[in-house]
Amino acid sequence: MSIKKTLVVAAFASVVAAGAAEARDQIRIVGSSTVYPFATSVAETFGKTTNFKTPVIESTGSGGGFKLFCAGVGEEHPDITNASRAIKKSEEERCAKNGVEKITEVKVGYDGIVLANSKKGKHIDITRKQIFLALAKDVPNAEGKLVPNPNQKWSDIDPSLPDVKIEVLGPPPTSGTRDAFAELGLEGGCKKYDFIKAIKKTDKKKYKAICHSIREDGAYIDAGENDNLIIQKLNANPDAFGVFGFSFLDQNSDVVQGSKIDGKAPMFEAIADGSYPLSRPLFFYVKNAHIGQVPGMLEYLAEFTNDKAWGDEGYLTDKGLIPMPKDERAKYHAAVKALGAGS
Repeated sequence: MSIKKTLVVAAFASVVAAGAAEARDQIRIVGSSTVYPFATSVAETFGKTTNFKTPVIESTGSGGGFKLFCAGVGEEHPDITNASRAIKKSEEERCAKNGVEKITEVKVGYDGIVLANSKKGKHIDITRKQIFLALAKDVPNAEGKLVPNPNQKWSDIDPSLPDVKIEVLGPPPTSGTRDAFAELGLEGGCKKYDFIKAIKKTDKKKYKAICHSIREDGAYIDAGENDNLIIQKLNANPDAFGVFGFSFLDQNSDVVQGSKIDGKAPMFEAIADGSYPLSRPLFFYVKNAHIGQVPGMLEYLAEFTNDKAWGDEGYLTDKGLIPMPKDERAKYHAAVKALGAGS
């Protein structure tokens, strides 16, 4: 059974999954820590400007959100899940298996993944190939054979990089940010090696294992889903780096700095036009069966897909969201209205 996906666009905030309207009077949202601040901002505005209760939002990571969202339909299940990556086929199948047969995919806007450090540390310009050599589980040696990553210091990779121990604080395996960082950052550098790139043609599973596997010897530290905690740890340790979304860099630019990636700084314009190498779209997913059951869902969607929120001058840009082009926003706004009409 396939899931009907309708492209929409927006970002969301929280509360319970649906059953009977009287059984639940609040929207419940789970999912991505990256989308969380945008969803929270919309939820707070929604709560202040309508007669509905402010949605409840939980930051579980994209993978954790999909697990909760796809567990079933009804009051005990979330209505919406935020995601910093698109839903996977396996997650769609899990949804369908549990009776979540119709979901709406809502694109929020764009974000960039940053490799940042304290402003007390050295500002670096690093390539995706160097990121791969720093954080991959296995890397090529001088003979072109894959070996367990021997690089202990950044300067082991290139003398221009800091002569300090490689220590990167980042999200856990359940995070969409980690998935996207592996795909855009590590794989972006991994495929610079022709012999690895050739493996993709014959064994995609092996290729992905090589390019997406992050080392487990302590150089990469799982810091959980709390990006604010990473900021605090970077401020305490100028030699460490952190991986998180652009919005957190934007909100903490007084204490942390984003590294250049392949010569491109993580700037609003570079993320918007896609020239920054670690740019990505953001989403949330709506459980169609809960619309009309949990009060305020359509009204919340309307708040989020209004230009005063996600537009070029919208309040979400103050949180670091990179807006979609005007025609794309119009397309998704129309899709949200159609959802309200029952299409």
